[in-house]
Amino acid sequence: MIVVLKSNVPEEKKEQLTEWLKEMGLGVHVSNGSYHTVLGLIGDTSRLDMDLIASLDIVESVKRVSETFKCCSRMFHPEDTEIRIGDAKIGNGSFVLIAGPCSVETEEQIVETARAVKASGAHLLRGGAFKPRTSPYDFQGLHEKGIELLKTARKETGLPIVTEIMSRADLPLFEDIDVLQVGARNMQNFDLLKELGHFGKPVLLKRGLANTLKELLMSAEYILANGNGNVILCERGIRTFSDYLRNTLDLSAVPMLHELTHLPVVVDPSHATGISRMVPPMALAAAACGADGIMVEVHNDPLHAKCDGAQSLRPEEFDALAKKIRAVREAIK
Repeated sequence: MIVVLKSNVPEEKKEQLTEWLKEMGLGVHVSNGSYHTVLGLIGDTSRLDMDLIASLDIVESVKRVSETFKCCSRMFHPEDTEIRIGDAKIGNGSFVLIAGPCSVETEEQIVETARAVKASGAHLLRGGAFKPRTSPYDFQGLHEKGIELLKTARKETGLPIVTEIMSRADLPLFEDIDVLQVGARNMQNFDLLKELGHFGKPVLLKRGLANTLKELLMSAEYILANGNGNVILCERGIRTFSDYLRNTLDLSAVPMLHELTHLPVVVDPSHATGISRMVPPMALAAAACGADGIMVEVHNDPLHAKCDGAQSLRPEEFDALAKKIRAVREAIK
């Protein structure tokens, strides 16, 4: 249920209504917009008298929310969420470039790549320290050492870092990480999602290989409902009948998610296509369809990459892409 308050309601009266609703055993999510304040009520609202609440002089309207996701809903939070990470802004009209290698391999590799992507306009550095791989014999990442190398790259460039967490047991290692990524395979690891809600750090949540948009939003709901509103959704391609690309990039998900939720949405064309030459056109399409950013794999030596070299751009290719993206963004303003 949502309660829309009239404009210019005194803070004292807002607080009185909020406290009364909490005494009824409900969680209250307050969204302060430009013209109205929206109270999102979480819990068993069947005992509430809608007519009584609607009759209050500070209330403009009362509505029941049919969606199973509440905190993520655009009805609960009409204004776009804007997440600040260092000097970068994600959402609410801004566009962010997240770039870096699939996995951290050496100090030289991650620092050199970080310097290159920053020079091209990247706002955040991505790099995997823990790598979930289909085969147990593939490179699994450097783990703790990889995290330390990411911090070294951040110190050298000033770029905030994004890296994947696979287990809640590893949370202590991520205390100084700027954005925690939840990969497609962990999208429905609900114990991890609940812990990330309490952890409070920004979370980049990837859509699973065969998951619906509703399931993605319900996973985000676990994080928001546990107190962390800094969630970035990521469309990274889904498994279909396509036999030439790694996955199928569902760009229709971007405008649909913007209708359903206030959370920012970024696109990962690298994992979606699996082929480096396919990344630039899909990244440009993501910028054109209203995404809040892209996450692209960039490696200083893709031919010798330990992980996903085939889908990684060279620094000069990323530089050319970044320029085209800026032109697309300017064109659609």
